[in-house]
Amino acid sequence: MSFAQLLRMFNAKARAGTMLPWAVEYTPPGERPRFVGQVTVSGIARGSAGWAQIGYWVDPAWAGRGIIPRAVAMACDHCFAIGLHRIEIAIRPENTNSLAVVRKLGFRLEGRRERYMHVNGDWRDHDMFVLNAEDVVDSVVAQYERSLRPTD
Repeated sequence: MSFAQLLRMFNAKARAGTMLPWAVEYTPPGERPRFVGQVTVSGIARGSAGWAQIGYWVDPAWAGRGIIPRAVAMACDHCFAIGLHRIEIAIRPENTNSLAVVRKLGFRLEGRRERYMHVNGDWRDHDMFVLNAEDVVDSVVAQYERSLRPTD
């Protein structure tokens, strides 16, 4: 699939209300904004399901700066604001960077899904992390910011 085809597909799904694809920009101090990654809310189910999945990536040059945790937190807050109840994130067990993201945001481990997604030529296990609307006191962004504060 070409990039143009991918964009058309994302736009069609966004118009249909089943996907929210977002570019992630970061502005280093004193510099211009840079495209550094993506957060995509997909599989949006309304009605009695009220859930979606979030996937994300960041350019390794910009990893470790809190960009993706904040972007995912913002995406979660938006999802809850539009009436979704449950957000899922599937992570390969060896992906320590992504595991750190869900821990910072208060997601809970629900379990392992064996051979869940086809990645790098093979079906890979993924751990499923979940956040429900009632798990959030004020906002996911606020929870993230609290996780950054030093503890005594």
